[in-house]
Amino acid sequence: MLPGQTVEIAAGGYVETAVTVTRSGTAEAPITFRGPARNHGNANITGGAPNFPTSAIVVQGAEHIRFENLTVGSYFKPVVVVDGGHDVSFTGVQGSGGSGVHITNGSDRVVFATGNLHHLGGPAFRVDGGSTGTVLTTNLVTPGSSADGTGIVVDGAPNTVVVSNSVQTECFPGIVLSGASGGAVVENNTVNTAQSATQACGGNAARATALTVAQSATGATKADYNLADPTSGGSAYSWAGAPYAGQPAFTAATGQGAHDFVEPTTLTRKGPDAPVYHMVDSADETAPGMLAADNWGTPATDDPTVPNTGTGSGTRDRGAYESLNFGSLFTPAGPTRLLDTRSAVGVPSAQAVPAWGTVDLQVAGAAGIPASGVTAVTMNVTVTDPQQEGHLTVYPHGDVTPEASNLNWTAGRTIPNLVTVPVNDGKVSFFNASGGTVHLIADLAGYYGPKGDLFHPQGPARLLDTRAPIGVPSAQAVPAWGTVDLQVAGAAGIPATGVTAVTMNVTAVDPQQEGHLTVYPHGGAAPDASNLNWPAGRTIPNLVTVPVKDGKVSFYNASGGTVHLIADLAGYYAAEGRLTYYAVGPSRIMDTREVTHSEGGERPAGAVAAWGTLDVYVGDVPNLAAVVLNVTVTEPGDEGHLTVYPHGDAAPNASNLNFLSGETIANQVVVPVKDGRISLYNASNAPVHLVVDVSGLQVY
Repeated sequence: MLPGQTVEIAAGGYVETAVTVTRSGTAEAPITFRGPARNHGNANITGGAPNFPTSAIVVQGAEHIRFENLTVGSYFKPVVVVDGGHDVSFTGVQGSGGSGVHITNGSDRVVFATGNLHHLGGPAFRVDGGSTGTVLTTNLVTPGSSADGTGIVVDGAPNTVVVSNSVQTECFPGIVLSGASGGAVVENNTVNTAQSATQACGGNAARATALTVAQSATGATKADYNLADPTSGGSAYSWAGAPYAGQPAFTAATGQGAHDFVEPTTLTRKGPDAPVYHMVDSADETAPGMLAADNWGTPATDDPTVPNTGTGSGTRDRGAYESLNFGSLFTPAGPTRLLDTRSAVGVPSAQAVPAWGTVDLQVAGAAGIPASGVTAVTMNVTVTDPQQEGHLTVYPHGDVTPEASNLNWTAGRTIPNLVTVPVNDGKVSFFNASGGTVHLIADLAGYYGPKGDLFHPQGPARLLDTRAPIGVPSAQAVPAWGTVDLQVAGAAGIPATGVTAVTMNVTAVDPQQEGHLTVYPHGGAAPDASNLNWPAGRTIPNLVTVPVKDGKVSFYNASGGTVHLIADLAGYYAAEGRLTYYAVGPSRIMDTREVTHSEGGERPAGAVAAWGTLDVYVGDVPNLAAVVLNVTVTEPGDEGHLTVYPHGDAAPNASNLNFLSGETIANQVVVPVKDGRISLYNASNAPVHLVVDVSGLQVY
């Protein structure tokens, strides 16, 4: 091998007495040994055999050497040995079976990064023999339960950097510094020394210390921003021979670990009162040896439900992996028109959607929506001038059209509904499930992605009723072409400040002439968009999500007659919170016209009785707080309304759907979930069939 050369090692198994490297590269032209990129197969190098064990890789006195993307193993011997090596790096190397990685005999500037060392016969890393400047960063360290399952041992090796590793031992020490190992930096590591990560170690607890630093290794050593799991029952720290169970006592006595936490490394989201997960968004980005990405190549990812408490941007996690265990956030926008088949908005030409036809709409990059990263979009969708009765299904582009509906209509009727739908390839699709043509309108209400605001379920609670009066000074109908300004910030449990959008079920009552309603941010002119369309005399609701300005929203009666308005709160959005959104489906979870099977049991086909309640199992999703549904009433025997509310609560004085006898009508509903269920109350004198499709989850 000559300086600057690269050995490309193909995927496969290689049994060697040892790959021993004695030739050197140069600083400008190192020698590289490279296996396939991740997820493209493994180059497995095994040292010897059980009766003739050797290490897989040995660097003997060589310098400027690189190893990348290799899997190494051995029998009883160290999987990797660096003996007197200089400027040697290992990136993405996995090792198992032997006694870990041994860096010794005055080696210097050895870097082991983004590795995975597991199921070993000894410590995962041993750095000794006067080796200096070793960097162990962003590795997964799980040595196993051998005779010595210690995670990382640094003995007589000064200026070692141990940063951003996830260390999990089986009742053995986590990180140990002994001998003349001063000048070390131990930061951003997570250490769990419990049995199987979740069980106390009993009689072995005394040795299960997360971080041990001998007196001889304390000089100029810095330990901070680490997270030690106390589950083993062992001490979190042993510093200069003194044990410390918790961070406050450790910091007070040593001046170290001011940003440490002693808490479980296995926390998950468990509701609004769950403790903050201090592993997340809390690392010191300025620590030496920090990489640009985690063990899997994922860059820093800001979990919006956790405060940013680290240095720099504050978004790096402790340990070897970035936490991605959160969904999407909402950005309120509009209302802005995305689609109008009557005037060639969002489509190439002005023409109705044909019978059984599909329209694909590009939403990413349109109307201020980002060009990438969008997971779902919320739109007010309106059907107008349908030639025959039918229904509309809005679904992710490229998927098979699901058995779900968002809008149902009779011939000639204009009707809207709020729709929240997952986005694929930057697009969503609209399927006209009818035998006649129909025109479609879609007005943007907001979108979901990696940044934005978080939802707070609230209510249902009445914010506005012009008949009462609630939310207005006096009981009177909204005049023709009139506007109502509604104060929402500070009302019905909504905070007085910080609210970015509100979700309400809005109902038009007793309209004197046909028309439509536009709900929009206070302070501006009413946009060219609609949320509700009605014929004269008809009571009709629709769910509305609208940005809040100055703590208010506005309602514009776009008709030549008066109308009464009701608004029931479903929730609000703010910059801080604990819930994130997971776009799913749309998928059907209940149709009372058919037998329904679920983990909640079997329900035979049958209508919901007059004044009866239907409990619907929405799923055993951990930490599920609320669900976004499209609820359809069909075949009602009399006029009435439907109320959807959390299971186990009393039915509130609020409505989600108003229907006439024999009518099929749908509305989007956002409702809190209790015990994995929701309830639907048929407030009418006759039975009614209900269809429930789920399109999203709000999860802690």
